[in-house]
Amino acid sequence: MAERTLYEKYGGFSQVSKIVLSFYDTLLDNDEVGPFFDDVDMSKMVDHQTKFIASLLGGPASYTDNQLRQLHSHLDIRDVHFDELETVLRGALVEHGVAAEDVETVVAEFAKRRPLIVG
Repeated sequence: MAERTLYEKYGGFSQVSKIVLSFYDTLLDNDEVGPFFDDVDMSKMVDHQTKFIASLLGGPASYTDNQLRQLHSHLDIRDVHFDELETVLRGALVEHGVAAEDVETVVAEFAKRRPLIVG
């Protein structure tokens, strides 16, 4: 029998969506990172981010390296911003009951994308 993905373990798209909403609740109030979202359609952003986080958990959605690079290329995202995103993601995962070892797995997957997102 195939091992369940973290996406399946934690309730699929609906639970990932709740994690992403918590993520943005915190992020939008952040002085360092919040301004990146000032002129963004947040409903589209939440949809895209839900698919992205779902993919980090082994879910069905995915973004290619080229897509991630292109989507972020016009932004002046620095390591300090990425670090903050990582901290907020970790907090949102913990807040929604993701086990510590699974949080580390997801954050490690996120960290692999740093070179594609940081300018």
